[in-house]
Amino acid sequence: MNLRGRNKVSAEFSMSSMTDIVFLLLVFFLLTSPAITPDALDLILPKAKGKSTNVQKASVSITKDGAYYVNKERVSEYNIEKELQAVLSGQEEPTLILRAEEGVPIEDAVFVMDIANKNKYKVVLAVRPN
Repeated sequence: MNLRGRNKVSAEFSMSSMTDIVFLLLVFFLLTSPAITPDALDLILPKAKGKSTNVQKASVSITKDGAYYVNKERVSEYNIEKELQAVLSGQEEPTLILRAEEGVPIEDAVFVMDIANKNKYKVVLAVRPN
């Protein structure tokens, strides 16, 4: 008498369902990732060589000591927005040049960029020529 079962269970693993899940996750992340960046700040980074065609309207300088200057006038951190609004009021495309000294914490530069973003100013990050 044969007591063995007629149905044998296969020991193979089917990868087709796993690849379907991975593919769906890949498509999901590819479609949703561009939706994250529209609120990012638009920075116009100048080239290190050549002259800029933008007319300087206002500049904000940040020193290593944490001092803020708007057009070479020292301003407290809390009055930067008011000073920039006074300088850039009534202009079609207000442009702000950000000069951050080497070694300035990134939070200080982001603070000024956030003010520019709220007021819809263009930001140009000044760099040192090569």
